[in-house]
Amino acid sequence: MDESDEVQPLVFDCGTGTVKAGFAGDDAPRVVFPTIVGRPRHSAVMIDMGHKDFYVGDEARSKRGIATLKHPVERGIVTNWDDMEKIWHHTFYHELRYALPPAIHCLDLGGRDLTDSLMKILSGRGYLFTTIAEREIIRDMKEKLAYVALDYEQELETTRSSTSVEKTYELPDGEVMTIGAERFRCAEALFKPSLIKMEADGIHEITYKSIMKADVDLRTDLYGNILLSGGSTMFPGFGDRLRKEIKDLAPSDMYVKVVAPPERTYTSWMGGSILASLTAFQQVKYLRNYHMAFANQVGWFMSLETSSFFTYHYSAIDPFSVKR
Repeated sequence: MDESDEVQPLVFDCGTGTVKAGFAGDDAPRVVFPTIVGRPRHSAVMIDMGHKDFYVGDEARSKRGIATLKHPVERGIVTNWDDMEKIWHHTFYHELRYALPPAIHCLDLGGRDLTDSLMKILSGRGYLFTTIAEREIIRDMKEKLAYVALDYEQELETTRSSTSVEKTYELPDGEVMTIGAERFRCAEALFKPSLIKMEADGIHEITYKSIMKADVDLRTDLYGNILLSGGSTMFPGFGDRLRKEIKDLAPSDMYVKVVAPPERTYTSWMGGSILASLTAFQQVKYLRNYHMAFANQVGWFMSLETSSFFTYHYSAIDPFSVKR
């Protein structure tokens, strides 16, 4: 078996009171939650009101006012295998989770591209912004006034007969600009990269293709758990537009949900914070004294597997000595 194909063993301890699960080699379990499965007391009515037909772990405990709670394990014996499978499924797919490498897609388009797009659109009206300082003005304008149209063509038609989308922006010199269609035209590139002469699928299309690369059994869960992250998802209307576009691509009876946390600008950082706090991360951390020991040295590495050579260079800058 190739080293890259090795599977890390999962350690699963399901007690009467709590489930402890994690990976071999960890000093402590990654997840700990109550061994509880709950079902609504009045299932038909509750499900019609948007509740689930069952809950697991901490969520089940939080629903104790409306749900009947049961332990699938009693005195070390599994008494309800159906509920036990729900515990396993919850552990794998909602607690531990994992990435699906073949399903990872990338759209090489970000906030800077949208800022450039707005600059180009405004240049068509005679406004020229060329310096870095002027670019910052456009970035600020974009972040404060841009939005994503639910229906791009219809929104364009509206601007031809109405001034309802127009907003004003005061430049540093006191001049006041009025922008209308520019507000949503710049952000439309996220869904139509061809508008900025980029040959790529829109964000909705790569999301759909990513889901379709996953196993059939996982797709329903993925359609119902699309999480937004990053500053360019903060445009008003982005979540609604993404849901609409994916809904058009997905099977007609598929439930599509887009989750837009208010703090999503920092979601990636928060993920890094969680990763760095894990015990397993201690094995790959980069220490200051190691950096200093090899600073300004150039050497050669030879890969024994490929017999190819790689050069490396360590920067002389000490990132830990920079005053902030």
